[in-house]
Amino acid sequence: MREFLRRYVFHNLGLKLISPALAVGVWLAVARDPVAEVAIDVAIEFHNIPENLEISSESIPKAQIRLRGPERVVHGLRPSDVSAEIELSNLKPGERTFDLTAQQIHEPPELEVVQVVPSQFHLAFDTRLTREVPVQPRVMGTFASGYDIERIVVDPPSITISGPKKHVDAIVSAITDPIDVSGAMSQVAVRRHAYVSDPLIQVASPDPVQVTVIMHKIPFTSGVQSAKPE
Repeated sequence: MREFLRRYVFHNLGLKLISPALAVGVWLAVARDPVAEVAIDVAIEFHNIPENLEISSESIPKAQIRLRGPERVVHGLRPSDVSAEIELSNLKPGERTFDLTAQQIHEPPELEVVQVVPSQFHLAFDTRLTREVPVQPRVMGTFASGYDIERIVVDPPSITISGPKKHVDAIVSAITDPIDVSGAMSQVAVRRHAYVSDPLIQVASPDPVQVTVIMHKIPFTSGVQSAKPE
């Protein structure tokens, strides 16, 4: 009996007494930590999109994720702790509807995904196209009396753009920020950015272009000039 007590009862007695106390303490701590819910907005991450494809939808939805778990964890949650991921490998041009479920959400292990909004979303994809388009200077202002524009020199005369093929094909030219030549009697040389208004189009080189507006004096002609037809 003494050997039995020594081996099975008194051996590591301190640990045996502490373990139940720790278990009770953990249980009490968890029991006192109420459950809370939170909704956070996260950007949807697209993984492995084919190199020659572009998203051609003008708006990409965000995901609202509702999470439930211990209040202490919910209070310390940051948007970067949660992500929504969509796999795009082997995708082809066209329209596609994607499911967004709890299985595609990555969240801290102590939290549970309660709801994902939207549960589906729709996107369009197109082949990426790159081409050059001419730069159209945007000249404005009141010319000096007796002067007019002789010519406009743009350097470089074109810029390279890229984006979804359908959008790139629709671009005729890029335009510059306004160039005011009010009162000029010789030439005005300025640097201006050239841009394309379509938000899905990227300009390969964002550097400004050099625009030179050369003015000339309108030759004086004697006699009464007839009014220009309206």
